Amino acid sequence: MAETAKQAPDDSVEERRKRHLERRRTAYRSARRVLARSSVLGTLRERLALLETVEELYDLDESADMYGNGIVEALEAKVAGLLGTEAAAFFPTGTMAQQVALRCWAGRTGNPTVALHPLAHPAVHERDAFAQVSGLRPVHVHREPRLPTAAEIREFEEPFGALMLELPLRDAGFVLPSWEGLSEVVKEARERDAVVHFDGARLWETTVHFGRPLHEIAGLADSVYVSFYKSLDGFGGAALAGPGALVEEAKAWRHRYGGQVFQQFPTVLSALAGLERELPRLPDYVRHARVVAAALREGFTAAGVPWARVHPDEPHTNEFQVWVPYDPDAAAEAAVRQAEETGTLLFGRSWDGPGPGLAVTEVDVRAAGLEWTADEVRAAVAEFVARLP
Repeated sequence: MAETAKQAPDDSVEERRKRHLERRRTAYRSARRVLARSSVLGTLRERLALLETVEELYDLDESADMYGNGIVEALEAKVAGLLGTEAAAFFPTGTMAQQVALRCWAGRTGNPTVALHPLAHPAVHERDAFAQVSGLRPVHVHREPRLPTAAEIREFEEPFGALMLELPLRDAGFVLPSWEGLSEVVKEARERDAVVHFDGARLWETTVHFGRPLHEIAGLADSVYVSFYKSLDGFGGAALAGPGALVEEAKAWRHRYGGQVFQQFPTVLSALAGLERELPRLPDYVRHARVVAAALREGFTAAGVPWARVHPDEPHTNEFQVWVPYDPDAAAEAAVRQAEETGTLLFGRSWDGPGPGLAVTEVDVRAAGLEWTADEVRAAVAEFVARLP
């Protein structure tokens, strides 16, 4: 096995991580083969190229938007049509959209308590914004790495005004419940006089697992948030969709929260491009992710790794987790060295250490991944393992 690159004795952990991140970014840009070639990590020139043919999607001779009119309204109408809701509002960030949605529902239900998973995005990645800024109170129905069951909702010991479900639950492995299970959870929440809000940042990629169209999935909830960059490669932005009266109130709060941006047409154009170009391809990505996941599992077994896991066993979306019994720094070094030495970047995301001698990373399968056969995935696993200590 090759040795890990030597480190200066006075290096800080933060300095080593910064250098490694830069190596990973360089390896990603120069790799000939990756499972996901997301333009989000591209250069400014590459990102701007996304808009080169948008005249096919929108009349560029129309006046530019000002404070949410024009092209912004066109995107909002398109999203509402896709999700089957009465209306939708564009937001500069998902964090703002979620805060506003939950704040509006709290005012309507009279209950500021929000039931959500402790691994949900607002609880982990938003610095408790909806509690600190909007005065809402979080409660956790359970702590298992999965969405709640109907029985857990029914038997929870205190009332809540809103149930927030992240679909898929990213930090648990991009996991989803069954369609029947989700329907029962929503029913039980309504039995408790609670509204249901979907954190659907990646809702676009759930149709294969649920076996339902987007409008039917979104139709279970009282409101839905969707992202334009996580799955669709847009420049940013999000939308909150739901009843017309709720959306109008949300627009008022959008202004109060500083989201009434003067002009947003570049971001909106990129969102329209993502809906046109990436959204129809997501089911193919999900199906091929299952091929890749099975080949990864077989590759680790063939390479003699004593314990490795792909989670979920069959991915629910085009993203999933890989767990290996190694220090995360060692796994990260092996992944980057494989790309630097072979031009193949099998694992392009960061590695975390959830426990001693254990590393976990996320795998994303997109258009570039469709070119990989199962045999090529297994061969790449062998090359990765050969660089582990």
